[in-house]
Amino acid sequence: MDFVTFILSMSQTALLSMGCGPHPETGKTDCDLRSAKCTIDILEVIQEKTKGNLTGEEERILERILTELRLLWVEKKKSLDSGKLQ
Repeated sequence: MDFVTFILSMSQTALLSMGCGPHPETGKTDCDLRSAKCTIDILEVIQEKTKGNLTGEEERILERILTELRLLWVEKKKSLDSGKLQ
């Protein structure tokens, strides 16, 4: 498994935790923002610890994924807080 594949796998885990698709094993679509936040935090640590050791493409992919996940997490959190998301 290369770095980009690993990062994409982690991002998929975060997306599933935010209810963006059914879990591959259970078929259920659940929203667990705490779990999603933990995965995002792990990706942030990976970004910090690999700084200067990634290719330009790897850096761009990781930054884009983190940006998209953070924005989606905030949207889901707002929906949950307003009662629109169960």
